[in-house]
Amino acid sequence: MTTDLPAGADASARPFPAAEPDLLWGHPLVIALNRVVQRLRAADLRRPWVLDTAVAVGIFLLFGAADLVHDGDRHEMAVRFTHLPVAGVLALQAGLVVPLLWRRRMPSATFAAVLAVFLIQWLLGAWLRADVALLVALYSLALHGRLRHLPWACAAMAGVLGLVSVRVSEAVSVGDALFFLFSAVTAALALGLAVRIRRSQLAGLRERAARLEIERDQRSRLAAAGERTRVAREMHDIVGHNLSVMITLADGGAYAALIAPERGKEALELIGETGRQALGELRRMLGVLRDRTDAPELSPQPGIADIDALCARIRAAGPKVRYRTIGELDALDRGVQLTAYRIVQEALTNSLRHAGADTQVRLALTVDGTQLRISADDTGPPTGTGRPPAPVNQEGHGLAGMAERAALYGGSIVAGPRPGGGWTVQVTLDLTPLTGPPGETS
Repeated sequence: MTTDLPAGADASARPFPAAEPDLLWGHPLVIALNRVVQRLRAADLRRPWVLDTAVAVGIFLLFGAADLVHDGDRHEMAVRFTHLPVAGVLALQAGLVVPLLWRRRMPSATFAAVLAVFLIQWLLGAWLRADVALLVALYSLALHGRLRHLPWACAAMAGVLGLVSVRVSEAVSVGDALFFLFSAVTAALALGLAVRIRRSQLAGLRERAARLEIERDQRSRLAAAGERTRVAREMHDIVGHNLSVMITLADGGAYAALIAPERGKEALELIGETGRQALGELRRMLGVLRDRTDAPELSPQPGIADIDALCARIRAAGPKVRYRTIGELDALDRGVQLTAYRIVQEALTNSLRHAGADTQVRLALTVDGTQLRISADDTGPPTGTGRPPAPVNQEGHGLAGMAERAALYGGSIVAGPRPGGGWTVQVTLDLTPLTGPPGETS
């Protein structure tokens, strides 16, 4: 089955013909036979001695009984074989067949025992149809035994078959006898190795499938953990920033209401605007998490162009923010812009939260070749007492979140007290293109 391409289309883009299903494997008879084989295999796993006993009994009934019934046929051949009494025939047959009961548990010992009885039989000059047990023992050795025993078994087999070919040389040439005997031995050996290789392949496929299933579960758990971390980081940025702004505005509005009521009204309006923005961002975040086909249209994630509005909200809360940019920031990847926005948001929130409403913040974003540098410095509280070395650790994981975001772009972060008082945050992001966007997108 092929697909026609429009005129002028590239012929190399033509898809390969769809593989036709194999009708043989879908035949009802093959399906029924496969079910029977699976049931027999399951039964053999529960009671392996049943199959071993059935093989030994089957060989005796098919070949050993014929030796007892058609004993006179040996004397009519061109080669004269020794006539053994019934007790001797039964003893040799038992020596050939009974060891097959252990052919899977002790394949090497079984082959050695059958080969020894086979050699004794031909040294006595007797011929038995039950000698086919030697091929079964060789097949079992190739299938279940140790591979390092096979060369020794083949060498011993070759020596014994050479003796047999010489014994029957009166009727058949030695070359013809060796060809027939070695063909039978090769078939038994090849069949055993083929089944062994097939079972090994199936075991490898089962192991690989189990390993892939475990790896799939691990990837699912890692993806879930990564998603939880991402959501927690986004929630921290949204809630932490907006609540800090709203708390500062509320404190300033309460103070202004006593002195200048119009400033209190302005503070309340700013609180409402900030709350609505925070609610919109939370709805967007929760909308992404919902597994629904009728999810509402989502607004784009914030970028560098939204930093101006972010600085305006911070200024409304009290701090004086001086913001400048150098380079083509609007041309940056959306993932880089989201990362830069969140880092700036966290840095300004920390300045507002720990330095107070009277601090001054200098914010700068600079594109220098393949690097984006983010610098956020504040002057600290007006008292000049400074603040603790790692204030964000008291509230959450602000610095850790910024470090994780910077690491997504091979960047680094340096944060700490400034020599003249206040706090500084210096972040560097690598803008070198990657095979896949490392930043977060929604």
